[in-house]
Amino acid sequence: MNTLLDTRTLPTTGAIPTTTAGPAIEVAGPILGRYDEILTPAALTFLTELHQRFAGIRHDRLADRMRRRFEIGNGRDPKFRDDTAHIRSDAAWRVAGAGPGLEDRRVEITGPTDPKMTINALNSGAKVWLADQEDATSPTWRNVIDGQLSLRDAIRGDLTFTNDAGKEYRVTASETPTIVMRPRGWHLVEKHLRFIDRTGAAMASSGSLVDYGLYLFHNAQALIDSGRGPYFYLAKLESSEEAKLWDDVFTFSEEYLGLPHGTIRATVLIETLPAAFEMDEILYVLRDHCAGLNAGRWDYIFSIIKNYRGRGARFVLPDRSEVTMTVPFMRAYTELLVQTCHKRGAHAIGGMSAFIPNRRDPEATARAIEKVSADKRREAGDGFDGTWVAHPDLIDTARAEFDRVLGERPNQLHRLREDVRVTPAQLLDVHIGRAVTDAGLRDNVSIAVRYLDSWLRGIGAAAIDGLMEDAATAEISRSQVWQWIHQDVATDDGWPITRERVEGVLGELLASLPRFDGDRFDDAADLFREVALEDEFPTFLTIPAYARYLD
Repeated sequence: MNTLLDTRTLPTTGAIPTTTAGPAIEVAGPILGRYDEILTPAALTFLTELHQRFAGIRHDRLADRMRRRFEIGNGRDPKFRDDTAHIRSDAAWRVAGAGPGLEDRRVEITGPTDPKMTINALNSGAKVWLADQEDATSPTWRNVIDGQLSLRDAIRGDLTFTNDAGKEYRVTASETPTIVMRPRGWHLVEKHLRFIDRTGAAMASSGSLVDYGLYLFHNAQALIDSGRGPYFYLAKLESSEEAKLWDDVFTFSEEYLGLPHGTIRATVLIETLPAAFEMDEILYVLRDHCAGLNAGRWDYIFSIIKNYRGRGARFVLPDRSEVTMTVPFMRAYTELLVQTCHKRGAHAIGGMSAFIPNRRDPEATARAIEKVSADKRREAGDGFDGTWVAHPDLIDTARAEFDRVLGERPNQLHRLREDVRVTPAQLLDVHIGRAVTDAGLRDNVSIAVRYLDSWLRGIGAAAIDGLMEDAATAEISRSQVWQWIHQDVATDDGWPITRERVEGVLGELLASLPRFDGDRFDDAADLFREVALEDEFPTFLTIPAYARYLD
């Protein structure tokens, strides 16, 4: 095994040199500040082992995704699998369930891992913090490694932050949330770390394995010593085979680091249409490491659009604001999730309402709280064990709704929802009966471009028009525009949605936006054209955006 140089020889700038023979991980990004505390030879050797064993299988699973999307696009609807019917019908098996510190998850706060947001999350009073290296993080090299440093320091009680104005932030809470870290999905790469295989061929590393591997390697024992453990949210899975890959990664990692089998626990986001048809199977293959499932609502809506974007007018959704949690296909998906989880002893965690308060606008705050309260009341009533919020000011609102149902109980696992009967047709019932409007079109263009400007500037979660936007919500906006154009949709005034019309809306938006030093609106507009107006539909907007724009 070829290993990298001892940390005492690391340069302060430029790339870490390595041998040309593999397997090895080569660091191609600059070494800034304390990066050598994360990119240690031992940690890079662990990443090398992960890639040597699992990078090829990852590529196979991504190829499976492409085949499945092709089949759906050509008229083959997803269904519950015949070859795994025995797993669904076997009532005996259960998942490992909550690890230490995950027993009560009634309110989870989500957010990126920069130092300020990390401290705010740990002081928030939530039960769990989803430390997000995925959709709420723009994966610049600085964000990726600084996020690892924030987590490392926070877990050891060493994290502080002082902003440019001299304001100091510290963790002051006597009880901090349990950390559940979300690495990037299988489809994303990390171009600043190159995997050199045994033949000497170099390729970008897996963003999933990098985020997961660095966090686990540096923090697993410290988390265990604190009475909790190394816990993860798994994003964008589309099949039980992809979940099995994660389970194999967990098992190998536990053996490599000398951890008891089952120490690692994962909560899977059911946020793709294919995964909704394999919830039992996903729980089953992860059963030794699984704590639960989460209803990742925004990516789920995006997945519906992506998979059915070319299947005709029947699958066209109206304005984004009309696609609520109470429309038929979303009700079917969430009720099936609760039933499936509780049948197997797994937590069912609700999704994030995008409405956020505005401390400078009491009326807007009151509206946001009212909408969030109704959303969380529905989730608690449906049997969810907990829910997400994106802002500390919403924790009390969400907690009140779950306290009303849970009382002193930590969860609702006793509610088996045996009344639920969900069919494939219900999961695919996307009829809402509302029109596409000019305002809806303009909102989509505005949200997508303004979010992309934020993302290109390194900010992955952005408050826009009273909503918390991340990569998932931006995906809905741009994919709806693409679908409306290609399905010859007209707005309710009879005016067709064409490329030329969208270009006109885009031009008006760019003329109206307040420009500032360092804005990326022009790049954002070009990127929007690529992912929403071209004939080819990129599977994720973050793939071309990362390849072309991020350092």
